[in-house]
Amino acid sequence: MYQIIQPIHSYLAYLTLFLLAFATINGIMGSSSQKAFEEKHLKINKFALIATHTMFLLGIILLFISPITQTAFADMKATMKDSTLRQYAVEHPTINLIAVILVTIGNARVKRAVGNGKKFKQTAIFFGLALVLILSRIPWSAWFN
Repeated sequence: MYQIIQPIHSYLAYLTLFLLAFATINGIMGSSSQKAFEEKHLKINKFALIATHTMFLLGIILLFISPITQTAFADMKATMKDSTLRQYAVEHPTINLIAVILVTIGNARVKRAVGNGKKFKQTAIFFGLALVLILSRIPWSAWFN
């Protein structure tokens, strides 16, 4: 099962990062112009939200079935001293949980916001913060091997 879910999680990460970046750039560009916030902008946010939640769900499954995290959970004291194990078992899941929460809150706030500028600004802030957090905790060495 690990051999199936792990590659899906990795490849879906590219799509998720693209959608979050697209939503963030869309929010920045929209807030600096006088564009109307339209249904297509909500759809961009929704696709980014769905991709982020899907990634997180796959990540939670991997957290329990990955040989790396099983090793990490066997001895948490040693894990906290090993930066690679700590990254996979603690930092990556925690930061990504925060990112998912930010995307969820951001999407809800955009729906309730009044005024085009506020909707774009909320998108830029919440989706942008989530993007930065996710980028900060990607295990880059595993991506390029």
